[in-house]
Amino acid sequence: MSVRNVIIVGSGPAGLTAAIYAARANLNPLLIEGYQSGGQLMLTSEVENFPGFRDGIMGPELMAEMRAQAARFGTEIITADATQVELEGAVKKVWIDDDVYEGHTVIISTGAKARLLGLENESRLMGRGVSTCATCDGFFFGGKDIAVIGGGDSAMEEAGFLTRFANKVYLVHRRDEFRASPIMVDRAKANPKIEIIVNTVVEDVVGEDAVEGMALHNTVTGERRTIPVEGFFVAIGHTPTTALFKGQVDMKDNGYILTSENKQHQSATNIPGVFACGDVQDDWYRQAITAAGSGCQAALDAQHFLEGLEEAAEEAAAAA
Repeated sequence: MSVRNVIIVGSGPAGLTAAIYAARANLNPLLIEGYQSGGQLMLTSEVENFPGFRDGIMGPELMAEMRAQAARFGTEIITADATQVELEGAVKKVWIDDDVYEGHTVIISTGAKARLLGLENESRLMGRGVSTCATCDGFFFGGKDIAVIGGGDSAMEEAGFLTRFANKVYLVHRRDEFRASPIMVDRAKANPKIEIIVNTVVEDVVGEDAVEGMALHNTVTGERRTIPVEGFFVAIGHTPTTALFKGQVDMKDNGYILTSENKQHQSATNIPGVFACGDVQDDWYRQAITAAGSGCQAALDAQHFLEGLEEAAEEAAAAA
């Protein structure tokens, strides 16, 4: 099989946008989208903050439109998981089981997964009151009582942000000490809309078709109670999907892929010809629109890299 110009691993907003740009540049990209394609938006109900959809759009519908757009411009899409990569050298290799695909460039867009509590109803009610993104979904909970679960800076930030919309925010933490910085804890304690509940674990999310409450267990007193809430935000961190690339590309201490600060190639990794975009390298914004933007950057960076290879080959031929 011939060496491809671009192989994209991962198919959320970043990977699909990279595919669209690469395909429109006549680079004939190969997109290995994974069996669970589409990224975290596949777990989201209505998306109202993605530009161009005045009345909002369902997350899975948005991803289906982006996928169809990538295919329209000629992206070859394989619905399977990449199982092995070899990124060093001029030709990079990506395996799907026993099949190997070779490319001059690779764009990594495998995303990150929000950590969940593992409750019985948590996944079932995802997008129906359960959320992992306050910025994405806070607007839907105006005037309602909601809960934020976690004890780090992210939980404090999300609780504070959600008070802009909610009537009341319960901040539930399993211990009596927080991982969050003291200033963030002080802000939460000073906010009249936030009620902090410590030494408490959530045993389940209550509700049939939507979140109606949370079942709590105080680990010190043994008390069990159910508090009515209509929103349930899990803020216990994210895990980047980077296991496939460990030992090959440089990563931050938290496991996210480290990309360059070079203004001309912001998506570049430490390996020439390998780029990363979206939540796999973004541990701060984690928005669909920023992921899509970084996918555009990665495709343009790959295009420029390939142009450099062509120029080098022409110069070598001329010198010979």
